[in-house]
Amino acid sequence: MTTVTTRTVEYPADDLTMIGHLALPAGVDRRPAVLIGPEGPGLNDFQRRRADALAELGYVALAFDLHGGHWFTDPQEMLARVAPLLADPDRMRGIGHAALDVLRAEPRTDPDRIAAIGYGTGGAIVLELGRAGVDLRAIGTVNALTTGRPGEAARIRCPVWAGVGSEDPIMPPAQRDAFTAEMQAAGVDWRLVVYGGALHAFHHPPVDQTVLPGVGYHPRQAQRAWRDVTDLLAECLPVPE
Repeated sequence: MTTVTTRTVEYPADDLTMIGHLALPAGVDRRPAVLIGPEGPGLNDFQRRRADALAELGYVALAFDLHGGHWFTDPQEMLARVAPLLADPDRMRGIGHAALDVLRAEPRTDPDRIAAIGYGTGGAIVLELGRAGVDLRAIGTVNALTTGRPGEAARIRCPVWAGVGSEDPIMPPAQRDAFTAEMQAAGVDWRLVVYGGALHAFHHPPVDQTVLPGVGYHPRQAQRAWRDVTDLLAECLPVPE
């Protein structure tokens, strides 16, 4: 078992004090790093454990915050915060850049070898970092088939992997088509995996609160999606032996 160390990091973004979760692998050498964006409700222990799991694989990992340490339990309150954010690429980029700056400033991070993965709203944010031309080695998203401003996807400089549930009403087939058309027109190295029978947020274990219609956990497809994400990182951002 690899010894992972973790710490909370506070940093300003979107007029809030964000509270991220940084996980470091054993050792003192510089390592490739991964930025992790959470779902719309915010950063919780599930995504913190994702960072820890990546640190066990040898990555420096930062699970970033969306809402200044807040976790939304009411779906309508969450949408009231998230919908304007998703409609504003510059705000999304600001949140992403602030977290990226924290990750780059970590002495264990190899600043030339960073990937970004994200779920839902967090996935939309890492895609906007790509559209902003940030030098990333890979972008992986689940349930985040968002399209950007016309032409800006041409700035994406790395492979893009996207996963979505076949029964996701929040990311329906028309949204899939728009996303893949944008990636293809921009000449991006892209992949889309559709997980059969899965709803929105199929990767996230059930929570003891009200969720939006169309949200549901699919354990088998959740495992596959995580394996696909780690395979993407192994391909594009291998950990040195």
